[in-house]
Amino acid sequence: MGPRWEIEQVEAIAPSTAAVTAAQGLASPANWRAVGANERALWGAYQGSGAEPYETVVDHLHVGFACTCPSRKFPCKHALALLLLWVRGQVPETLAPARVESWIVRRGGPGHGSVGSGGAMAPQAGNESNSDSSAGSNNNPNSSPNPDPAPNPVDESPTDRDSARNDRVKRMEAGLTELDRWLDDRIRTGLSDPSLAQYSTWDLLAARLVDAQAGSLANRIRRLAGLVGASPDWHDDVLAELGMLHLLSQAGRHLGSLPSPLADAVATSVGWQVRQADVLAGVPDTDQWVVAGRSDTREDRIEVRRYWLRGASSGKWALVLSFAAYRQSLDTSLTVGSVIDVDLHRYPGNALRAIVGAYHAPHRHDATLGYDRPPAITVAEACDEIGQMLVGEPWLDRLPVTLRAALTWAGGQWVLTDDSGSLPLVKPARSLIDSGVSTLLAVGGGAPLDVTVEWTRHGVLPLTIHLADRSIDIGPRADGSFVSAA
Repeated sequence: MGPRWEIEQVEAIAPSTAAVTAAQGLASPANWRAVGANERALWGAYQGSGAEPYETVVDHLHVGFACTCPSRKFPCKHALALLLLWVRGQVPETLAPARVESWIVRRGGPGHGSVGSGGAMAPQAGNESNSDSSAGSNNNPNSSPNPDPAPNPVDESPTDRDSARNDRVKRMEAGLTELDRWLDDRIRTGLSDPSLAQYSTWDLLAARLVDAQAGSLANRIRRLAGLVGASPDWHDDVLAELGMLHLLSQAGRHLGSLPSPLADAVATSVGWQVRQADVLAGVPDTDQWVVAGRSDTREDRIEVRRYWLRGASSGKWALVLSFAAYRQSLDTSLTVGSVIDVDLHRYPGNALRAIVGAYHAPHRHDATLGYDRPPAITVAEACDEIGQMLVGEPWLDRLPVTLRAALTWAGGQWVLTDDSGSLPLVKPARSLIDSGVSTLLAVGGGAPLDVTVEWTRHGVLPLTIHLADRSIDIGPRADGSFVSAA
């Protein structure tokens, strides 16, 4: 079987949030019969209120859909529901029936019946909205069935796929233009506008950006809404983020004039979807990777897990992301403090984000090997390293670094400090344990420690304490807790 999709990938290809909501109601094995999957396709028959079931087939490798339902949505809710079942492991692997084999042959592509590794689109986190104006009868699971069943599934042609891509480009450009107008209005009316305190002001814009295929910007908008009134300096924070949104919207509208690596980085930062198969087809970055840290966040309705990996030979950082929606689990295949000998496939541009490819050796913990602990640098060197990464992509809001410093209280806040300088910690939302302070104090007692931290514009967040014989994971958990464990 090819790589199984993540829940976020299914949500990202949906024509609307309403379609995902409708599909969730259909994604029950009791509603389906004759379901199956192979390395290329998924298939099944959905038995609704009509006499005849809807025959649905999905090409999960080269991304295509067909269904006998009358819906004008593409993909329809039945295709999305079938994908959701597959993501949850509720579709068995079996031989494809003749009609599915015939459909695959008509679609073409390598290996009509024997396809190697590959995948589907891998969107950025947050490609979703809480509301959608297109929620209508076509997505109503209780709507009346079509009295004249549709003919057998018909494949989308290359012309259709090109047309769909061009349509996505136009929608994204229109969304970025609308974002720029919205930003102009915000600057003209000022940050004292009372409407900024209303979440709907931001959520409506985010929903329009999702419709415009700019889901990553929509995610930034929703996070920005939480900054309003959150601190005495919130005006500075909001203004800085508005400037970053303006930079991305301008860059996204001029991709053709940017250098190729930068254009790729801008496109993915805006929210352009990149096929996982295309990423895996690139030249791998092979190394012995130290799993230096882990950080969980909740972004709207999706939980995001970040694993920060450091190459033993190259010294380069890489980011492995995992997403989980309601009732889904985050990836637990990587262990903080372990070393993995694998191929990493990086996303286009000078991206930190990567996909784990082929393993060349099992995970291991070995304190006698120097590279089991990422090399720690001074605070000043850490600032230089972070600055160099921001020069290439100033819109990045989280970056990793491992430094050797002592935790101390200075200027009314906790800081990691050494002879070369200090870095403030992110102020905890509820208690000291929220930012790892209590564990840092208990383990170090004020002495210098090797610590992997996640830099943000609001301070650094400690993720891992690296000791001589073990690593202690103190990064934030998806459920809001901070757990330290050897």
